Amino acid sequence: MIQSQDRAAVTGPGFFIISPQTSKSLTRHRNHLNLGHKKRLRASVFVEKKKISFREVIEKMSSSKTLRKLEVVSPVPADIDIANSVEPLHISKIADELNLSSDHYDPYGKYKAKVLLSVIDELKGSKDGYYVVVGGITPTPLGEGKSTTTVGLCQALGAYLDKKVMTCLRQPSQGPTFGIKGGAAGGGYSQVIPMDEFNLHMTGDIHAITAANNLLAAAIDTRMFHESSQSDKALLNRICPPNKEGKRTFADIMLRRLNKLGISKSNPGDLTPQEIKKLVRLDIDPESITWRRVMDVNDRFLRKITVGQGPEEKGMTRETGFDIAVASEIMAVLALTTSLSDMRERLGKMVIGNSKAGDPITADDLGVGGALTVLMKDAINPTLMQTLEGTPVLVHAGPFANIAHGNSSIVADKIALKLVGPGGFVVTEAGFGADIGTEKFMNIKCRYSGLTPQCAVIVATIRALKMHGGGPEVVAGKPLDRAYLTENVALVEAGCVNLARHITNTKAYGVNVVVAVNMFSTDTEAEMTVVRNAAMAAGAFDAVVCTHHAHGGKGAVELGIAVQKACENVTQPMKFLYPLEFSIKEKIEAIAKSYGASGVKYSEQAKKQIEMYNKQGFSGLPICMAKTQYSFSDVASQKGAPTGFELPIRDVKASIGAGFIYPLVGTMSTMPGLPTRPCFFDIDVDTTTGRVLGLS
Repeated sequence: MIQSQDRAAVTGPGFFIISPQTSKSLTRHRNHLNLGHKKRLRASVFVEKKKISFREVIEKMSSSKTLRKLEVVSPVPADIDIANSVEPLHISKIADELNLSSDHYDPYGKYKAKVLLSVIDELKGSKDGYYVVVGGITPTPLGEGKSTTTVGLCQALGAYLDKKVMTCLRQPSQGPTFGIKGGAAGGGYSQVIPMDEFNLHMTGDIHAITAANNLLAAAIDTRMFHESSQSDKALLNRICPPNKEGKRTFADIMLRRLNKLGISKSNPGDLTPQEIKKLVRLDIDPESITWRRVMDVNDRFLRKITVGQGPEEKGMTRETGFDIAVASEIMAVLALTTSLSDMRERLGKMVIGNSKAGDPITADDLGVGGALTVLMKDAINPTLMQTLEGTPVLVHAGPFANIAHGNSSIVADKIALKLVGPGGFVVTEAGFGADIGTEKFMNIKCRYSGLTPQCAVIVATIRALKMHGGGPEVVAGKPLDRAYLTENVALVEAGCVNLARHITNTKAYGVNVVVAVNMFSTDTEAEMTVVRNAAMAAGAFDAVVCTHHAHGGKGAVELGIAVQKACENVTQPMKFLYPLEFSIKEKIEAIAKSYGASGVKYSEQAKKQIEMYNKQGFSGLPICMAKTQYSFSDVASQKGAPTGFELPIRDVKASIGAGFIYPLVGTMSTMPGLPTRPCFFDIDVDTTTGRVLGLS
């Protein structure tokens, strides 16, 4: 491989110097660069010339009509300024490059389009490309550039290595966009554009989820209200009103509940009083309700609220709260569904609480499953966009990894794998550190999709490794301590224990692991050498230093070559961390062990919930831990690779429609709060041009 010490030295926006070692390495790996007639770089060019025009390289390396040549400048401008400096191609041109006809997508303006699920059916017999997941080490609050690396890698594969490639990303939540972390379009010269459309409303999928979630919440409280004030007969008469001919009939969704109850009658008039009672009275236990309202804004004051205080609600108050929209089970359903019919079934099966007799109550029991599907029918189609360098991107679903399963959708990945075909690459991102995002990708997403990744990338930064080695606290909005801006090999070396554990855990799934060191201008060669040595010692397939933030795809070419080799040299079958036959506790404990925990401590509430889910027949589902992203443990301040701790499980809930049990670890909240100085301070609009300012 082209190792970090042999990297081409960048000398300016258009030129680089090739060392003799790199020349030999490029010659050896010419086949990996896939250089053909009129796209081939003669090895002699590298040997005989010390300085060549990189523009010539671009012109010879790809025949794609959509790939763009970036003119990078230093220092790197603000993300929004870079994004605004590049005019996106009309989305039809991106679609054409993928051989998608106008029947395969619905345009949403000039630069976005919804790709229809019919593409999967039409390409059913086609072979898939390589499947790559990008995770990371345990991050600082600033993020370590996982989305940036995902985009940069794809730009390298598509624009420089002449591979068919698609990037699959999650839709960003407006919570972090206006809160602490900012957007998720990537950064620098590795971004999805238009960046403002990507980070804000996009095609309205999160708004659809919010509407569907809150419709179900309203249905719950309304049903309890009406059941409390009406007789069984009155309820039946209102639920089954007479038609124009005066005949009462069951709505189709009511037949689902009748079937669940074991009642085979199709005429409301034939029901016995006992059967009427079973049908019309859900008898929801208010204390058991787990369904909460959502909104896509960080608002700590909505974490706990009281509803029903109006005079018309007749004193039917109860405590509930709001979650952030991306934590909704409907978001998880969207991400894990495989078809429209599958989504309809999953939405209908969502459990909102129990009856007073202990039976689970579903969305279909409330009669709302079909309506939820109608609200979500357009959201099921992934959104096609593009990178700065013209490579295609599918954006779909946006669950957080710390409070949900943290991955983009199965349908987006399936479409992408068919479109790139054999030898092509689909690169998808898993949220936060590999302990939560990649773990859930493997044990939840891959179980339901049936897809097998060949390579996992772990993104690391010198900054985060220094933090894990005992460096000062990193706080969003505050200047970094000098320790992070000057060479400190000892701190980096000490922090590599965090990287090593992520490599060990990820390798256990049977994939080859490539470490991508996202280089900052203050990082030194000595520090990067320490990281590479530690990564290789921990079992990584390769470790590569990347400069894609500063140079776009050009800065991730070595990463692209490493990923290609990793995909081509898989020797093990994929393995899961635990079998589904394990009990709920055994599965939780298997995950806790991967964190370094010596055991698990369950609260009484958690024990009660686990016992209830066992009785209800839900013990065979995978586990989705809701845990801090800032540590392997439940305590965010415990950096590095802690061991010997007990993992506290505060509560256990179930997303039956999505298909997992989710334990809440420690004090994890499902509604984030805003910091003292949120990102929205910097966001505005140029009223002359209409351009968005200050997004990051």
